[in-house]
Amino acid sequence: MMRPNLTRSAFAAATLCLLLGATGPAVAQTAARKPFETKAAASKPPEAKSSQYCESIADAAADARFILQKEALAKMEKEIEGRIKVLEAKRVEFEEWLARRNDFLAKADEKVVSIYARMRPDAAAVQLANMDIEIAAAILAKLNPRASSAVLNEMEPARAAQLTNVITDAPTRIHTNEKS
Repeated sequence: MMRPNLTRSAFAAATLCLLLGATGPAVAQTAARKPFETKAAASKPPEAKSSQYCESIADAAADARFILQKEALAKMEKEIEGRIKVLEAKRVEFEEWLARRNDFLAKADEKVVSIYARMRPDAAAVQLANMDIEIAAAILAKLNPRASSAVLNEMEPARAAQLTNVITDAPTRIHTNEKS
């Protein structure tokens, strides 16, 4: 990166000028002036000389500040790009893991459903009645309708009604209808 040839004292003076308020239209006027005017500048009071000095280095100070900000932004941009690459790699890794997990669960679910499909309805009803309601409802939903109805017929009516509500998603639909 190119840096303007500013000494620390010039940069400090420019900062001081900016803090004192030597900016605005006066800065625009100094672009056409020479940095140090001849005898007219020597006859001015000290406040005018300092003001003139501040005006003459204001552009250089602004350029230096701009370059520092540009370097800082470039550094931050590189850091963000690095973080994005890491996050993208993690996302791809997670998607692969999730696909393997879903394949495993799908195979396990098929095996469990086939086991319950081959059971007698009264034995399946006892087992499903003692399971978590969502798992039992998922198994019943994957069974063919004839086997599901036979299993629900063997259950207690209250538990069969709960499982049917979960399968049909009735509580969710009732809550959403009440809210609207």
